[in-house]
Amino acid sequence: MFIVAVTGGIASGKSTVSKVFQKQGIPVIDADKIAREIVEPGQPCWKQIREIFGDEVLLPSKEINRAVLGKMIFEDKELRGKLNKITHPTIHRKIFWRVCKLLVSGHAWIVLDLPLLFETGVLMDYIHKIVCVSCDQDKQLERLIARNELSETEARHRVNSQMPLEKKCEKSHFVIDNNGSVEETESSAMSIYNMMCESKQHWLNRISFLGLFLIVGFSIYLLLKVFNKLPASWQM
Repeated sequence: MFIVAVTGGIASGKSTVSKVFQKQGIPVIDADKIAREIVEPGQPCWKQIREIFGDEVLLPSKEINRAVLGKMIFEDKELRGKLNKITHPTIHRKIFWRVCKLLVSGHAWIVLDLPLLFETGVLMDYIHKIVCVSCDQDKQLERLIARNELSETEARHRVNSQMPLEKKCEKSHFVIDNNGSVEETESSAMSIYNMMCESKQHWLNRISFLGLFLIVGFSIYLLLKVFNKLPASWQM
């Protein structure tokens, strides 16, 4: 199995591309969904957020008030850093375990929807190909303002808190221009899907894993033999 990462900027259209892969039967692990799950009331991350940011970031239902918390962290880099220290380790840990579960399920490849792939850098070593979804900043701001009901200033704070899209595009294997229609974006995603389905990388990964397994097993066998610890059933 190999991993394809979908990244980009906030409101650049990552979800549209990930849904194309999902509709074709490719498992998608969405970091944003995990981020919402781990801050549900009573969760360890929720408790830490409440302790650091206070009850003012809670709704009457005790759920995190994402609008209030978002305004706080996108206007204050230090507070954003504190929130990231609370949530990022848990998000990455959950992604790791979900990847492990999919590894044994026989899928040739999977998708990780990771908005902050380059910003954190944590999962870079495990990614086979990176797809960056890009659009003009004016279009990005327009979508973000409409989607989240933000002022232009608030929207700019959020866009500027991430690595510029130009740099993300430079670091990616594929770039999908999402300035046009949804149909055009979906068509670009399907082209990448077809290329990934033709890739033999998953077989190379399986062969490498099997080779590693055999090497480790043989090494253990030799060590046991040297120290005369082989079980009787293993003796020749």
